[in-house]
Amino acid sequence: MTIHRSTVRKFAVSALLLALPLSPAFAADTKAVAERLKATFESQGVTVGWTGVSGDTSNMVLEGVTIAPVGEKEPLAIGNVTLKNVTDANGGYLVDTVATQAFSQEKDGAKFEVSPFVINGMSIPAEGNTDPLASLLMYKSAQLDTLSVKVADKTAFSMNNLTVNVNPPASGQPMTFTGGAQKFTGDLTLIQDAETKQVVEGLGYQNISGKLDMAGSWQPTDGKLELSKYDIAVDNAGTIGMTFALGGYTTDFIKSLQQLQKKMAATPEGADKSAEGMAVLGLMQQLSFGSATIRFADNSLTNKVLEFVAKKQGMTAKDIANQAKAVVPFGMAQINNPELTAQVTKAVSDYLDNPQNLVIAAKPASPVPFALIAAGAMASPADLTKTLGVTVTANGN
Repeated sequence: MTIHRSTVRKFAVSALLLALPLSPAFAADTKAVAERLKATFESQGVTVGWTGVSGDTSNMVLEGVTIAPVGEKEPLAIGNVTLKNVTDANGGYLVDTVATQAFSQEKDGAKFEVSPFVINGMSIPAEGNTDPLASLLMYKSAQLDTLSVKVADKTAFSMNNLTVNVNPPASGQPMTFTGGAQKFTGDLTLIQDAETKQVVEGLGYQNISGKLDMAGSWQPTDGKLELSKYDIAVDNAGTIGMTFALGGYTTDFIKSLQQLQKKMAATPEGADKSAEGMAVLGLMQQLSFGSATIRFADNSLTNKVLEFVAKKQGMTAKDIANQAKAVVPFGMAQINNPELTAQVTKAVSDYLDNPQNLVIAAKPASPVPFALIAAGAMASPADLTKTLGVTVTANGN
């Protein structure tokens, strides 16, 4: 099964951008609204076009919309987009709802089908607004009922009831957001690689299903970006959860990043991009690392893996677990951090004896600049794990 990555990327970015808030205009005129919308997207490094504008501000339609994210030369055609109840707001606009048509596209043997994507409470700030927050895309909520990818008349992937809810930053309070997908499915029988297919069949995961939940916040005043929850739960397997906290993700950083993205997109293919690469590294130095965790909560996957490996090697699952326990200290020795090695060895042993959950966390005493992390990764991995406060625990211990 081959799915064209460029097509997936363009659609994913397009969907997100159409779900994100847009920007300004002056007159309550459909053409003015449309042009302000285009200008706002262009300031974000995205090119949007259409073949016509019809209706009025109570029910306005952008016809034949195309969109091209940064770096994509071939625009994606997404059809008509409807804006309902457009009203003036401090020289800009508020839009009650923005909705796409149902969308489908076929490429490289894969067919993408998407239900109408609906955004609620979208703001379009006024032209020339100097407030850094006002220039960002903001909205209150977004919904996508269904999304599917079909290959050879089989549904390779589907997602249902994808939602995002946003409380914009106000009165010094951070922006908060929650979201998730009620259900997703995957048909792994479509995998072509023989070895991977054998593993999937051996574990009994030819067809999988699950759900997605996420939550987080962003404080524009100090640039603290926190993903407090990002859980992917797969039925009869387990849940992998991730969190992180970064500092320095300010509106100035976002603006600089957007400008750099546009500059990089305009660089001809084959041209020397070393200067852009250095600019990216320089920009990353503005960020700091606060914390991160990766957590796996088992729901039968671990024992299935042990049984599968044991069957292939003519051993018992307990023998495989004991082998894994014995290998861990040798693998960790390369890091040259005895304390962490002992911790990981115990955690893996506890987990394999009674699979419940395994947590890898990095929680430094204070935020660590990315420049220091980059330098530490090259100079001394052992010192870096100490600087970042890396820990590994199992089963709540």
